[in-house]
Amino acid sequence: MDLHLTAAQPTLEEKAAVDAAVVEPPERDQLLPVLHAIQASRGWISPGALNYASLRLGLPPAETHGVASFYGMFSMTPRARVVAHVCEDIACLTRGAGKLCEEMEARLGPAGSGADAAWLRSPCLGLCERAPAALVTAAGKTPRERVIAPGAPETIEAAIRLAVDGNLSESPDFLDTRLSVPQAGAGQLRLMRRVGVTNPMSLADYRRLGGYEALARAFELGPQGVVREVIESRLLGRGGAAFPAGKKWEALLAPRMPGRPRYIVCNADESEPGTFKDRVLMEGDPFAILEGMTIGALATGARRGYIYVRGEYPLAARRVAGAIASARDAGLLGENILGRGLCFDIELRRGAGAYICGEETALFNSIEGYRGEPRNKPPYPTECGLFRQPTAVNNVETLMNIPEIIRIGAAAYARIGTEKSTGYKLYCVCGHVSSPGVYETPFGPTLRELIAMAGGVSGSGRLQAVLLGGAAGAFVTPAELDTPLTFEGTRAIGATLGSGVVMLFDDTVDLKRILLRIAAFFREETCGQCVPCRIGAVRQEETLHRLVHGHPHGPASAELATLREMGQAMRDASICGLGQTASSALESALNRWSLFHE
Repeated sequence: MDLHLTAAQPTLEEKAAVDAAVVEPPERDQLLPVLHAIQASRGWISPGALNYASLRLGLPPAETHGVASFYGMFSMTPRARVVAHVCEDIACLTRGAGKLCEEMEARLGPAGSGADAAWLRSPCLGLCERAPAALVTAAGKTPRERVIAPGAPETIEAAIRLAVDGNLSESPDFLDTRLSVPQAGAGQLRLMRRVGVTNPMSLADYRRLGGYEALARAFELGPQGVVREVIESRLLGRGGAAFPAGKKWEALLAPRMPGRPRYIVCNADESEPGTFKDRVLMEGDPFAILEGMTIGALATGARRGYIYVRGEYPLAARRVAGAIASARDAGLLGENILGRGLCFDIELRRGAGAYICGEETALFNSIEGYRGEPRNKPPYPTECGLFRQPTAVNNVETLMNIPEIIRIGAAAYARIGTEKSTGYKLYCVCGHVSSPGVYETPFGPTLRELIAMAGGVSGSGRLQAVLLGGAAGAFVTPAELDTPLTFEGTRAIGATLGSGVVMLFDDTVDLKRILLRIAAFFREETCGQCVPCRIGAVRQEETLHRLVHGHPHGPASAELATLREMGQAMRDASICGLGQTASSALESALNRWSLFHE
């Protein structure tokens, strides 16, 4: 290809970073790892580095720039090598993020300032149970990332100083599990029974507690038998859409797709504010995810899988990568797994700060080296997915259920929970609650029972609202606490389980400000590809801003009517779930409380 590059030249440091990330033969799908390597080496992506990346991968510079500029974690302008990303999203706001940001500004100056080190306000980091949270990144020859949660100004500032001096250590391998899983070690746990009990990096520990027994049984069942078990278990996807997992796998059975390559993709890009369960699973039991994917490969005939991990999860990425290497060394990934003829391997990909990449087709584009923009459907991923081949995409929590289903059998699994919501569910309980964390139960407890399990309401002790399902979910009132936490139970009150978020707000919280932050989140995260979402998300925030600050264009009732019309337009015409749900939480609050008066 005849590439027309600019005159900008890469530094030796940037060239070395790109060369280390490129695997022969160079392909476009290496672009995201290459961009990560440049960002990690210098703290930003320079025009010269982009030129060199384009040259090595044979890509037009305009396309390389278009991809690099798409992601929030990449900086296209000069930035300090050391950056503290301080979360100011809704869960952290309930735990003092506003005051934390004020103190950071008093200590280090305005956000973004500083030659050697800086701090930035950040959207949700997925550390909601440890709020308020921060992520310190240090670029250089040996880049470092460290999670600080709960965060305080002095600890964040101390980490910044260590990073500037080249002494920042990475996130510790063993965090206090009780801060994330208050139930750790409890006998009734199934999906999280190993979390906090075993060494997550030890394959021997995993196998000692039953790991890979389900894969052995899956070989006995055969592909069609495995698919039949998953279908009869009535397992619904845990990523938010609640699509029957077995139906996805059934569509990829070899007789239906003769001669075509197939892929299994684990969507670990949970970026919904308030969601952190997948991070905890990856940090605490990564081999279970690999086993679930390998069983999926056996069932569908896939020879390759990808785990797309959220970019803000350094410890999860490190543990998953370590588990992949250990499984490969033990013959549990690669050629002829367990001597049974199965050939399947897994590649880890890190996202780079784009909520939209949680949408499955946007995730495909991101892996392939394109901007993470959703594709039109149909065709659906089971027909035309990753690299335009049949693909099954499953959420981390969904895959964690697979070994349990194969181990105990579909009939036994289907008896757990309720008729329409079978099996186990993980809930991300955070906000004004005494013991925030991931909680596991069979489907069926009420919202009131779950809150009691988490120690009750903290803060003022008086509950004002609960956000179910995250920013794309719905607010419910204290009068609705006896709602069963099932797909059908939440649907009956106009809410959703979504990604499992259960975020509590006491009566000191200004809900209007929370709604404004949610609107800002969707405005920041829209990919801009389709007009209803690109324009609607901006206008929604603008309208809400006028209402919150008491400057409506005419009567408040007219502004509220406009908000609802915009929400309907986005639901009807947006091509993906982001635009279709961008107004959900906002409208649920407007329907349940009189927040704005004439």
